[in-house]
Amino acid sequence: MSTENTTAESGGFIASVLTEIFTSPLQLLLVGIITFLVYKIFKSQTHSSPPPPKPEPALPKLKKRDFTLEDLKPFDGRGPDGRILIAVNGKVFDVTKGRRFYGPGGPYSAFGGRDASRGLATFNVTGGADSYDDLSDLNSFEMDSIREWEMQFTEQYDYVGKLLKPGQEPTTYSDEEEEDTSAQDTPSV
Repeated sequence: MSTENTTAESGGFIASVLTEIFTSPLQLLLVGIITFLVYKIFKSQTHSSPPPPKPEPALPKLKKRDFTLEDLKPFDGRGPDGRILIAVNGKVFDVTKGRRFYGPGGPYSAFGGRDASRGLATFNVTGGADSYDDLSDLNSFEMDSIREWEMQFTEQYDYVGKLLKPGQEPTTYSDEEEEDTSAQDTPSV
């Protein structure tokens, strides 16, 4: 067969299919509905997209200091500046940029302004500790879990100080120390 015959045959086939589609009222109605739906899909994708949300202004970085459990409580995301602090394994982190997780209404909001160590170690997100918890009763698997969480928090959030044990005196941080003490202030539990 020559290419002219093949082209003529395919052209004839297309013409017969189009004739069949446009002669049946039901098929014509279906083609119209499909065309309308495709139009609506393309129109909704190009015209009705809401503008992207404006990013919240970043809060100024906290000066490094040590915290008691009482000092942490106001930093649950409900304060005037909305700042959220969480303690993990003796370290306090500013997790404000993770508001959707740790802020009011978030899945981990119970940890905001508290020591989250035990909850993270035991996979219990109902709340953080209200009194100092030395974690001495946790097994090795749970302690490893806390250390992994601590590493993740260190990589993602700003370290702002230590969680003080009852009766422990706070560290006095100088401006120069703030930059290089975050790696040195790793308490072991």
